[in-house]
Amino acid sequence: MMMITFPDGASRQFNPGVSGLEIAESIAKSLAKRSVAMVLNGVLTDLADPVSADATIEFITRDDPRALELIRHDCAHVMAEAVQTLYPGTQVTIGPVIENGFYYDFYRSEPFTPADFDAIEKKMREIIARDTPFRKEIWPRDKARKVFEEKGEAFKVELVDAIPEDQDVKIYYQGDWFDLCRGPHMVSTGKIGSAFKLMKVAGAYWRGDSNNPMLTRIYGTAWATREELDDYARQLEEAEKRDHRRLGREMDLFHFQEEGPGVVFWHAKGWTIYQALIAYMRRRLAGDYQEVNAPQILDKVLWEISGHWDWYRENMFVTQTEDDRVFAIKPMNCPGHVQIFKHGLKSYRDLPMRLAEFGAVSRYEPSGATHGLMRVRAFTQDDAHIFCTEDQLANECLKINDLILSTYADFGFTEVVVKLSTRPEKRVGSETLWDHAESIMTDVLQRIERESGGKVKTGINPGEGAFYGPKFEYVLRDAIGRDWQCGTTQVDFNMPERFGAFYVDADGAKKIPVMVHRAVIGSLERFMGILIEHFAGHFPLWLAPVQVVVATITSEADAYAQEVLNLLRENGLRAEADLRNEKITYKVREHSLAKVPVLLVVGKKEAADSTVSVRRLGAPEQSSLKLGDEVASLVEEARPPR
Repeated sequence: MMMITFPDGASRQFNPGVSGLEIAESIAKSLAKRSVAMVLNGVLTDLADPVSADATIEFITRDDPRALELIRHDCAHVMAEAVQTLYPGTQVTIGPVIENGFYYDFYRSEPFTPADFDAIEKKMREIIARDTPFRKEIWPRDKARKVFEEKGEAFKVELVDAIPEDQDVKIYYQGDWFDLCRGPHMVSTGKIGSAFKLMKVAGAYWRGDSNNPMLTRIYGTAWATREELDDYARQLEEAEKRDHRRLGREMDLFHFQEEGPGVVFWHAKGWTIYQALIAYMRRRLAGDYQEVNAPQILDKVLWEISGHWDWYRENMFVTQTEDDRVFAIKPMNCPGHVQIFKHGLKSYRDLPMRLAEFGAVSRYEPSGATHGLMRVRAFTQDDAHIFCTEDQLANECLKINDLILSTYADFGFTEVVVKLSTRPEKRVGSETLWDHAESIMTDVLQRIERESGGKVKTGINPGEGAFYGPKFEYVLRDAIGRDWQCGTTQVDFNMPERFGAFYVDADGAKKIPVMVHRAVIGSLERFMGILIEHFAGHFPLWLAPVQVVVATITSEADAYAQEVLNLLRENGLRAEADLRNEKITYKVREHSLAKVPVLLVVGKKEAADSTVSVRRLGAPEQSSLKLGDEVASLVEEARPPR
């Protein structure tokens, strides 16, 4: 007999080989009916799988958040069956779950288009309505190759060949249709439900290689309930309205063009916001950090020492000079900051030493991966590196945490999750150093949650750390519920040692400092894109590129408008005047589209009374105020956070 332990701590004995479904039925028929999968010894797996030894089991019902990935995975398989049923001869390749949905790549002589979606969705609903059980078989590798070759599924043959010898070749059936898949799946197609929708198509090369055939990728979304699907659709609609690329055009902030792929052409108004962000961060760092600037281009030797040449080479822009020296444009600021630290002897009294840089970096992104400001090839990081002792490390991480959270609050982001990313598969440094670094970071993470009173949520990202050390990732939530990973704190016991950096301790011995890589807002370009969408272009007054426009009703008020403009500018406000011979309704509409926060309308009456008529962006009403009072009020409102 074997012992099965349940989440409540209770245990029962069963004969080896009993399935998860049979165990659920032995507890309650209703539990078995509601369950769609199980967690066996911490691993999500098929409910029909046999259990052969002592284990812990938790049954997953369809309304469990962990079932959402299964719903999407199953929906991808149903879509593939629907496509092959409707369009014989189509080859299926891969169909993973992604954020908010799934996709499947298909090979067909004629690419799919959104016009095909209605027919595919209709067929999917038919397959789901049949409520066909999912059934898993383990095939010999030779059988799998032979079956897929006979079906004309050349891509599947290649995938079979890529499966490591020590792994099973799993085949999942839903009725007569089957596919190569790692699983797991729910118990039947009917568990998918009706809350799904096909979203878009895109081209994708097989295995991401432009030398391989072009496939058609069909994206879909799937949710546990219709309400969740409707909420997601509303979020997409709102996101489209807030798209930073569209607002960037309307507000004249920036543009992109083919001659500079993945790099930003900043216009005056966009650059004004950009500089306001840098000025804000400089104020936050004053007194704690030394601002430095490291070279843009460095000999590859430094990148070899740092480890970037081995781990990051494909993302680096590299050049070779006539004397055969190889240089790289920096994708990171850290090697340069280590050189600044090493210049001159450092004592333990000099630590912690905090070096900050608004460092312009360049990283190669495939042309299909770039996306407006959110993913570019050249950007500026609000980067810093702290050199400290091990005893100082925990306090430095907490100090960074306070800086990051208070910064986000100043921009209106109050929902933040801090995640600890642990050692990746490919890494440098000894396991002892990694154990030590992760232990310290785990303690700090617990303190962050405890000292916030539970307001800051925390989590773990297994295997997602940097190649040189574990890191904290700060994920903020915007106005429409989307999550963005921005700030990071990365502990590095490796790079200082690789570069031979040291300080002289109190006993006169040379010690290797700990290096903490940190960014608060990360890429300024990306943060700009997030802010544009978060505020829908309606920036708080201190960030708005044009804070006030003085608009005339009649040309007779031009002189007074100029007086108002001068007073606004003398008080440090970013103001412009609109003296055009246009109707005031036209001017109001135009400046509202440009998201100008404050419009001061003046005519003969206002000029005579030394007043202004105030229109606020998004507010239907207007008010009349004395000029001096309004200017004083605007100056106070436009004061940046301190």
